[in-house]
Amino acid sequence: MFPVIQIGPLALQAPGLLLMLGLWLGLTVSEKWARHFKVSINQMYNLVFIALIAGIIGARLSYALQNLPVFLASPLSLFSLNPGLLDPLGGLAIALLAAWVYGSRKNSLSWTMMDALSGLFAVMMTAVGLSTLASGKAFGMETTLPWGIDLWGATRHPTQIYISLAGLLILGILWPRSGDADSALRLPGVTFLGFAALSSGALLFIEGFRGDSLTLPNGIRLIQILAWLVLAVSLWALGKKLKSAS
Repeated sequence: MFPVIQIGPLALQAPGLLLMLGLWLGLTVSEKWARHFKVSINQMYNLVFIALIAGIIGARLSYALQNLPVFLASPLSLFSLNPGLLDPLGGLAIALLAAWVYGSRKNSLSWTMMDALSGLFAVMMTAVGLSTLASGKAFGMETTLPWGIDLWGATRHPTQIYISLAGLLILGILWPRSGDADSALRLPGVTFLGFAALSSGALLFIEGFRGDSLTLPNGIRLIQILAWLVLAVSLWALGKKLKSAS
């Protein structure tokens, strides 16, 4: 865990820095994928920009609503640069909604656009894992395995690293290759649905090693329920697309 990187008198928050680096690398990857899938790079950047701004604002407002007394006592905290005062799920929901509205109005939201953006999603999956490792969040259960890491007074599963490795593996599996011009991977939407299926499957597995999961009253992990739903829908849609193309 290294929440702050000290460079002389300058203190940089490592979690936020890693997310920014992941965004830059992810956009670089998706720019290459956009050429492969023949979508407008300008439209892609506009869509990502709108989603990013809406997501940050939404994440802060969602966090503020969940901690309303604190923010009413200190309203200027709404403008804090601390990434710990963001609600990731709330931000993601607002970002997806903003992207859908903007993309629908500009006719830029298509299956091929989502295919191109899958590179960004996979890189950000890796970046999120490293960011949570730096902050100490999303930690694993205690373990005696030799690759456990010391965190919060115990040796734990490095679930943050599991997520990062899963993102890299998915990126490698879905990376467009020059020889797949006539393969199923070139069907519009297949790459994105493949990412959705692989990432939800990975989360479903990794969540079982988490030590701080949000659980329902009956002990079921909420993230695993959502992952099951995404996995089922993405596999159904993937099968339908492949069947219609055959």
